[in-house]
Amino acid sequence: MAKIKMCGLRRDEDIGYANRLRPDYIGYVFAKKSKRYVEPDKAAELTKLLDAGIVPVGVFVDSDLDEIYSIVSAGTIRAVQLHGSESDELIRRLQEKGVTVIRAFKVKAAEDIAAANSSCADYVLLDSGSGSGEVFDWSLISGIDREYFLAGGLTAENAAEAVKKLAPYALDASSCLEKDGFKDFDKMAAFAEAVRNA
Repeated sequence: MAKIKMCGLRRDEDIGYANRLRPDYIGYVFAKKSKRYVEPDKAAELTKLLDAGIVPVGVFVDSDLDEIYSIVSAGTIRAVQLHGSESDELIRRLQEKGVTVIRAFKVKAAEDIAAANSSCADYVLLDSGSGSGEVFDWSLISGIDREYFLAGGLTAENAAEAVKKLAPYALDASSCLEKDGFKDFDKMAAFAEAVRNA
């Protein structure tokens, strides 16, 4: 069964929703330009409320090693997702500290899949762009030869199709889980049900 990641959680009630629905992963966005940005101290409070069986992931864009690892070492997150131009050296240094790293790739062409295949990260995430909410050309994924998170434009309506056609390791959703800019329990539940029923 494909795993589920629900990203962009930032309120106490978001964690309450997640605890009821039990996704495998939730994500906190630590990129300050994002409308879903959450302060590290607030994320630490949220993790204390989070069911221990759910893995909290920190989403970063071009943060340095010290900034990332300080949030890991505080116990706030148990995995790191990188969306910038971070180097393989930074990924390896995080891995040497025991951190699981997910490297995001914007998929526009076959070369992007080739780059994902050769990444030293523990997992790769294939996306259409940074929170664009748009689906990319899934036919490009045919060249992937490793486990991956699928993101970009996923909804309760197309999640089952993605699972059946592509068999990703996990599906990662954010904007489709929201109503008026905030996480919505009914939308989160519909997404989780669609993935699990697939």
